[in-house]
Amino acid sequence: MLASRSFRALSPRWTCMQCRSFSTTKRSLAEAQAAQIKKLGVIGGGQMGLGIALTASRMAKVPVTVCDNSQKSLDKGMAFADKLLSKDVGKEKISQSDADAARGRLTPTTKMDDLGDVDMVIEAVPEIADLKKSIFGSLAKICPPHAILATNTSSISITLIARATTDDSTNLDAPSRVISTHFMNPVPVQKGVEIITGLQTSPQTLATAVEFCKQMGKIPSQSADSPGFLANRILMPYINEAIICLETGVGAEKDIDDIMRNGTNVPMGPLQLADFIGLDTCLSIMEVLHTQLGDSKYRPSVRLRQMVDAGWLGKKSGKGFYNY
Repeated sequence: MLASRSFRALSPRWTCMQCRSFSTTKRSLAEAQAAQIKKLGVIGGGQMGLGIALTASRMAKVPVTVCDNSQKSLDKGMAFADKLLSKDVGKEKISQSDADAARGRLTPTTKMDDLGDVDMVIEAVPEIADLKKSIFGSLAKICPPHAILATNTSSISITLIARATTDDSTNLDAPSRVISTHFMNPVPVQKGVEIITGLQTSPQTLATAVEFCKQMGKIPSQSADSPGFLANRILMPYINEAIICLETGVGAEKDIDDIMRNGTNVPMGPLQLADFIGLDTCLSIMEVLHTQLGDSKYRPSVRLRQMVDAGWLGKKSGKGFYNY
């Protein structure tokens, strides 16, 4: 109890320090010159990673190396890319030649060493801090010294991830090129991308990341390196409260989603949205918010934890709050 009170007493001061650093970096953005990204690497061949890779190939027209340790995941991802491109051709959004060119710029690989010639790499693996730190420790050694190391994390500290790149004394400048480009799902559709800087992130890294996201057709918004950042600090408690309303009998699934869709004009109700995000991802983010902010309002709902324990993860598992 005493430790909890002490943490809360320190939290506002920590937040002010973060905000001052964020404001300084944001002011420096106007003074920095963006570097050109001629080749991109993406780690993770799942829905997010493939979406980032395909969007970069289509919109920024840069070659993209997609890395995953599972050949099965890569094959599935490339098939998904083919499906999306074919769908866009059918809707006459792009020509067949443009689709072929975009697909031709995607190169799958199971070897991280193949990222040794990229100008920027975006990591899009599950929200596991140790996994991300391990990946960034490797990237600091594999990628060229000028390459930006970006993470798609939705909740883990960028400062913490950047620290993992300093294990090798020959890469002491590596933390300055670490940043977060948090894309929204599905990447080919959603315009927003959240840019988060760590304490170590350089102004040029920020300027380059912002410019490249614009080249991908995205609208960047900047956030300080605070738990949940902007998007999930607002979105996840909203989803969690909807689940609490369900578990306490305030309303049924359809009624909860219908009132938010029809009453606030959102395209998707909170429970359906949770299914599309993945209930395991929702739980992971709520646990980060609860642990790092120390406030009971971020406690994950009992029903959310039970559904993850049951393997009912939403759309990707075929069952969540709805059946798919």
